[in-house]
Amino acid sequence: MIIGIDGNEANVDERVGIGEYAFELLYQFEKSQNSNFIFQIYLKNVPLSHMPKIREGWSYKVFGPKKMWTRFALPMDLLIQRPKPDVFFTPTHYGPWFSPVPSAISIMDLSFLHFPGLFNKKDLYQLTNWTSHSVKTAKKIFTISEFSKNDIIKTYAVPEEQVVVTYPGIKPELNYKNKELTMDEIQKKYKISKPYILFVGTLQPRKNIVRLVEAFSKLKKENLELIIIGKKGWQYDEILEAPKKFEVTERVKFLDFVGDEDLPSFYKNAVCFVLPSLYEGFGLPVLEAMRQGCPVITSNVSSLPEAGGDAAIYVNPTDTLDIATKIEQVVSNQILRKEMVEKGYNQIKKFSWDKTASNTLKVLEQLVNS
Repeated sequence: MIIGIDGNEANVDERVGIGEYAFELLYQFEKSQNSNFIFQIYLKNVPLSHMPKIREGWSYKVFGPKKMWTRFALPMDLLIQRPKPDVFFTPTHYGPWFSPVPSAISIMDLSFLHFPGLFNKKDLYQLTNWTSHSVKTAKKIFTISEFSKNDIIKTYAVPEEQVVVTYPGIKPELNYKNKELTMDEIQKKYKISKPYILFVGTLQPRKNIVRLVEAFSKLKKENLELIIIGKKGWQYDEILEAPKKFEVTERVKFLDFVGDEDLPSFYKNAVCFVLPSLYEGFGLPVLEAMRQGCPVITSNVSSLPEAGGDAAIYVNPTDTLDIATKIEQVVSNQILRKEMVEKGYNQIKKFSWDKTASNTLKVLEQLVNS
């Protein structure tokens, strides 16, 4: 059975969100060494060094033109070239514009429909129209939470059996044990002077960072810093100005991309991790924090309760006082933090990329057989 896969989202140096999802699936597919499957990865650029190596049963097809690749180059290749894959899987919203073989796509969430004002016009047009078209042509739609599944069914009026939930795993812990940073080393390397509360995520309005900064400014404890790790996304000016607006400039630090070798140490040494998002397709940083023994405070909306289970403390993301109160509660109560850490270790056992990949392959195989 030949499985064709659009590997472009995984074939980038700095992966977040859907790029991480795509890469982890490719990594697990290749690692499985399942002789029943031949994988053919379709790319518009040559594979980067982190991509799985070519072997028998694992190959890359690199072709163009790069512009409008998904709409024209990819479907034409599927139509003309031989051998054709038995099924084509796209770990993103955008499947081939037309396909002579059964196709499946992945939709993380529908935030672009719920918060259209947070996207520029070009991206919003493409997300809205291309996703809608891909839903119509795909035989199966993968998503990462029951919340997103229900949202997709309701929005696009597709049959329930067409949408499959495969929970994401957690980014594997690579061999960084000998590089783990102590609190003193973090403080020295990143110029952090105090114990800190941590946020990790792209700087964009949906992450609700302005309210987080406001809530932080209300805390009674002044011997804390708020560390915000994340690349600039869009409409981030208000976020960057928030510390000055709420008079906590000296206690809020923005860090850009922090590599995989250091990020676990940030979680491990934080007093707590706070993700007060207005909407998440899943919220992987919740699980990444729990794996490192970090207490988690997150929103009580969208899919976040699915990720956090009974291990997290939940807040109303539109209520700044509630966010501040819950942070104060966790920061001030060492016994509570210890309980949250233990529950977090149990919660993360439910999720693994191995399970995600295995369930994905089962569905693709069923799609071919049917």
